[in-house]
Amino acid sequence: MSAGDILARARAEGVMIAAAESCTGGMVMAALTAVPGSSDVVERGFVTYSNAAKIQMLDVSPETLDAFGAVSDEVAGEMAQGALRNSLAQLAVSITGIAGPGGSEVKPEGRVCFGLARAGAPVHVETLEFGPLGRDAVRQAARDHALALLLCALRDGSAV
Repeated sequence: MSAGDILARARAEGVMIAAAESCTGGMVMAALTAVPGSSDVVERGFVTYSNAAKIQMLDVSPETLDAFGAVSDEVAGEMAQGALRNSLAQLAVSITGIAGPGGSEVKPEGRVCFGLARAGAPVHVETLEFGPLGRDAVRQAARDHALALLLCALRDGSAV
């Protein structure tokens, strides 16, 4: 799987892509835009590291953040939906997690939540436990998984 494969499939389907990233800080968009010609498929990226940015840029509900915390399926889902709603894209992926160092017993280092939203389909959310691999490795693993989610959605023609 490569960013080029994702772009080729999106191009063939006439699908524009958006991303809402927290712990990866734009790594998904960096991977996609590193490919020449990506501008006909990549619509925009949101780096929403703070809760305030998630609320302002992606319409994440403050109540959802209060009830579940930023690292949750609920917030990942709202982030993906917000990226779709606040862009011209038809497919959006979101990432929010704890890259480390740190974490807690409730939300350990290496926990990353993903959202995938496609126009006309229900939002898909999932959480992966990458473990305490170190900040760089968790961020890279999260980027790679988000790219895999995009490719899967494009292959299947659904949210996942």
